[in-house]
Amino acid sequence: MRQLLVEQSLPGDAVGKTGKPTRTVLVNQAESPLAWLKSRGLVSERQFLAGERLRQDYERAALPQRTTMQWDATPSRKAARGAAFHGASTNSQLDAKTRFSGAVDRAGAGLSDILWRVICAGEAMPSAEKSLGWPTRAGRLVLTLALDRVADYYRIS
Repeated sequence: MRQLLVEQSLPGDAVGKTGKPTRTVLVNQAESPLAWLKSRGLVSERQFLAGERLRQDYERAALPQRTTMQWDATPSRKAARGAAFHGASTNSQLDAKTRFSGAVDRAGAGLSDILWRVICAGEAMPSAEKSLGWPTRAGRLVLTLALDRVADYYRIS
């Protein structure tokens, strides 16, 4: 796993006389929230694999919004090698979108919100719980239930 280590102050911690935080922690910003939960034994291997598979299908389906301009040249009519028009999806993208939609549907309406926030958007569990208006530590329980259903969908044993 790639590491991007950054020293951060603890939330709500006091600032010392020097203007620097009194306590800091080293955080790997390249680590996903799901990997963080797995490294601490809060989700099982099966749940982790289901989450990674869901994230992979999400990215493969090109569901995340583009943040940059598309600079691809439009194919000429003589040698039309790409998609028939810009924005056309490939078969692998369509298959991934079908799998992603099926997995989210299998999780259920109440569980899909936490799946999308933590797995796809990479939102930390505390902020996902706060955004959804849930009590602290309720998100992990709901996420594990959703990941179990997604693992059943992907037939991960």
